[in-house]
Amino acid sequence: MSPVIKLSENAANRIKEIMSSAEKDALGVRVSVKSGGCAGMSYVMEYSKELNPNDEVIEDKGVKVFIDSAAVMYLLGTEMDYKKEDFTSTFVFNNPNETERCGCGESFKVE
Repeated sequence: MSPVIKLSENAANRIKEIMSSAEKDALGVRVSVKSGGCAGMSYVMEYSKELNPNDEVIEDKGVKVFIDSAAVMYLLGTEMDYKKEDFTSTFVFNNPNETERCGCGESFKVE
C-alpha cells in the first residue's frame, strides 16, 4: 500500500531544518485538515509531541510526518512539496482529491 502522502526532496529537507530547531519533545510534523477558509477546508501543520493511536505515520527521506486520522481521506495520494520564491516560502500540497481551491491558495474543497 502506498503512503497517504509522499514528500518531495524539498519538503523533506525543510522538515529536517524545522526539526533541528524544534523543542526536544517534538517527534515530527503533524498534518491535519480543518474547516475554514474561503473554499471550506485548509491544511494545518504543527509539531507533533505525541503519537495519537489513530495517526498514520509516514517515514520518508529521513523525516517523520504524522497524519491526523480525520485528515487521511482528504489527503490520499497527495504530494507535499516546499517552494521557495523571492519573497515567500511555503509548503505546498499537490492533492488529487481537491475539486476546488480558493484564489489565495490557502484553502480547498473536496467533493
